[in-house]
Amino acid sequence: MPEQKTIGFLFIEGFADWEYGLLAASAVEWFGARAVSLTPDGKPVTGTSGFRLTPDRSAEVGENADLDAIAVIGSDQWAGKAPPDAAELLTSVASRGGVVGGICAGTLALARAGLFEQARHTSNGRDWINRHEAGYAGESNYQDVPHAVADGAVVSAPGSAPGTFALAFLKTLYPERGSDLAQMRTLFAKEYAEAS
Repeated sequence: MPEQKTIGFLFIEGFADWEYGLLAASAVEWFGARAVSLTPDGKPVTGTSGFRLTPDRSAEVGENADLDAIAVIGSDQWAGKAPPDAAELLTSVASRGGVVGGICAGTLALARAGLFEQARHTSNGRDWINRHEAGYAGESNYQDVPHAVADGAVVSAPGSAPGTFALAFLKTLYPERGSDLAQMRTLFAKEYAEAS
């Protein structure tokens, strides 16, 4: 049996509840991953729905040496005046070849960590990311698309694309699982194929 991979999900106060479910559940159920929840200080946070999340651990680098990947979940606080600094954790995961992903405002954490400098990426719109992180390294690599973008081990998506974020993230983490990913894509697509 292949070695189990560990994915960290970084949540902050006001996290977007709809952005992580497909990725977390699919990773565990279909790919046998272990999902762990992180918050900057290891304290509980509340999502936009009002649901309270008690994390498994903090976002300190020393507590997360086992992560094969990390997904930064969006929150308006990433775009606020004093957002948490996740750069050390994100660059630590990236430096050992791990997958680093961000969705919605979580992409700002990747921009601040310099992870878009050499990677094609997307977010909630070119104007949106430039308004919140003007002149970030790699801004010329921005892709103005409505779905997730993966480049190397960096995955990004607008907040409206949790499905393609899950697919792109898992494809990057499990490139050998093409048939499972194709089944997953087909399953997700069915929802929209017949919707009127």
